[in-house]
Amino acid sequence: MTKEYQTLDPRIQKWIFDQGWSDLREIQKQAIPILKEANQDLLISASTASGKTEAFFLPACSMTADKSDGFGILYISPLKALINDQYRRLESLCDAVDMQLTPWHGEVSQSKKNVVKLKPSGVLLTTPESLESLLAHNAGWTKSAFASLEYIVIDEFHAFIGRERGQQLMSLLNRLEHLVDRTERPICRTALSATLGDLQNIPKSLRPNDSLSCAIIEGEDSHDRLKLIVKGYLNAVDGDETEENEDGEDARTAEDDICDELFHSCRGDYHLVFANNRNRTETLSAKLLDLSESNSVPNEFFPHHGSLSKEARELVEERLQKQALPTTALCTTTLELGIDIGKVSSAIQINAPYSVSSLRQRMGRSGRRGDPSVLRVLIAEDELGVNSDLVDCLRLELLQSIAMIRLLVAEKWFEPAETELFHFSTLLHQVLAVISQWGGVRADQLYSVLCESGPFQQVKVEQMKALLVKMGEDELVMQLQSGELVLAAKGEQIVNRYTFYAVFKTPDEFKVVNDGKALGNVPVDSMILVGQHIIFGGRRWKVLDVDVTKKLIRVEETTGGKAPKFGGSGMDVSDRVRQEMFRIYSAGDYSIEVGSKNIDFLDEKGRKLFDEGLSFFKENKLENNTFLKLGSKVHILPWLGDKVVNTLLVLLKREGYEANAFGGFLEVEAAELDDVRDYLFSMLDVEPAKPCELARAVPDKEIEKYDGFLPEDLLNEGFGRRAFDVKNALDWIRKQRDLHLEEES
Repeated sequence: MTKEYQTLDPRIQKWIFDQGWSDLREIQKQAIPILKEANQDLLISASTASGKTEAFFLPACSMTADKSDGFGILYISPLKALINDQYRRLESLCDAVDMQLTPWHGEVSQSKKNVVKLKPSGVLLTTPESLESLLAHNAGWTKSAFASLEYIVIDEFHAFIGRERGQQLMSLLNRLEHLVDRTERPICRTALSATLGDLQNIPKSLRPNDSLSCAIIEGEDSHDRLKLIVKGYLNAVDGDETEENEDGEDARTAEDDICDELFHSCRGDYHLVFANNRNRTETLSAKLLDLSESNSVPNEFFPHHGSLSKEARELVEERLQKQALPTTALCTTTLELGIDIGKVSSAIQINAPYSVSSLRQRMGRSGRRGDPSVLRVLIAEDELGVNSDLVDCLRLELLQSIAMIRLLVAEKWFEPAETELFHFSTLLHQVLAVISQWGGVRADQLYSVLCESGPFQQVKVEQMKALLVKMGEDELVMQLQSGELVLAAKGEQIVNRYTFYAVFKTPDEFKVVNDGKALGNVPVDSMILVGQHIIFGGRRWKVLDVDVTKKLIRVEETTGGKAPKFGGSGMDVSDRVRQEMFRIYSAGDYSIEVGSKNIDFLDEKGRKLFDEGLSFFKENKLENNTFLKLGSKVHILPWLGDKVVNTLLVLLKREGYEANAFGGFLEVEAAELDDVRDYLFSMLDVEPAKPCELARAVPDKEIEKYDGFLPEDLLNEGFGRRAFDVKNALDWIRKQRDLHLEEES
């Protein structure tokens, strides 16, 4: 064993020996001296099953094993299931040094919590929400229990960065340091993740006030060995109606063929199938259950998503962990994170993933313990016909998947977290939480703790004042004669609800209505504009009205053939992905270069679909044409991310154009190409629109949990920064104008 091993507590050395390890892993060797010094933060970025957890806990437990006057280590996880999993994983290590190991979340019994309340020590495993509850309602005990805290570790850190929970968590940790009087000697924070892009900028997200420096340890990528296949499937389409076969039954769909593929290739083994959304997860699970019953074999296919009961999810997890019964889990994002599910033979992605980072996380769930990762991507496209949409003609579902795979495998790139958002909703939540914790706080103290030294550093004093004034008007807070702010009636009601501790919310369900008839409910987590086309029930609908109060979208059906599959997922596709899509078609080649060989990873039908999209791209000279007239519609192809597309869309609609966006492209109804192009060019000669001004055109901007309490100006400011990219949109327009002038000259 190495010299790093020799510096660990002898009891931990024995534990390592008992595990049968011949040596420590490289990231563990690097982490030991840094964590033993405990005078800087640490970021460990390494692939799944690379030993990140032990890299932290071996030295941290060595340094805190004999502390008995409070918790020495605070572990924070985005998932309760991951806490339970880590508890099982760490139990023997903590037993070896006689450390108390305590899971603390909403599903842990109060009796177990009462026991540790009497004598807190060792390791506390919790979530941001449970920590919020402790600070808001048990600040006195929390101050005592965490008085000697030496280490904070955040697992799956990528799940927090740039999101509401991340802002809440960084605010909680800052508040905790203030509570235990550790602002002058900050508590060492360690972040663990397998999916972090732009590593050099991550420390700012780990400690926004830069009060400690941060060391970075990057592990070797264990996914250099990868087995990869992309398979294409085709939906037969006859106008707007599903075809029937000769027996009068519905014709087979691509989804049926995908189910057959899953049934025959996954049975008898262990797999994860990522179906992107809960509806498809349930649909595929039901069809696979039917296939199992019709073939008189035991069912091995089970759904796993956030709406299922704890018992149903744990049953699937247990089957995967124990590997006594073959199991394929059809899941959303719930099994992306580091829950130990044993050895999985393959990860299967149904249709285009939302992001490259998500694809990397999913790929990392297979090929563990030394075996190569196995990734299968199954893509369904529609058969082409006279009414086919541009999205289908270009085979964008397939093309986006190929682009993401190339960026991940060939360039090892994935999206950096978005860290420039305001998160006013979470700031409002933290104002209520801090007041609840302290009883009464001055406005300048709130600004100091939450903004100056906390994570809301982009918020200006004037914006904080506007927020507090509106909170007073809404009876959330009130000001005493002493100048202190305290909770008012509505604020008390909100803080005392058990739902208060979570800052995130599920997307609002809006009822979609046509001619007074309800078509169903749809979660609204992306921009909806009056006059915009949306996809629902496999058809294209025009939005006539959005009633935010009644959560209702009134629509009428539009013509234009089979509706394209891209209808908004609430997830922004980045500029880099769309640029890679353009590069692939421009080069006419999607293969990945490995050594002296170019690797083709599409099956025969996938190659055929790619060739169809490439032919359309070349026939319409789209390498040079970004404006295209097809029938009565003008199509705009910026090949840039959703923020640029959103910006162009609202600019067009402000001028009165009937414009829509699908799959990163825009279509303008009943318009002339020259008119549309000249209008966009004219945007370069006027004062640029601000994102907050564009946001005023969006009727439903309440994305985060407490957006409904925000002043209108702050709501527009926050939504505008989230949804639009004016600078890059104008840069694109400028480039198109320059090219157009060159052609004319």
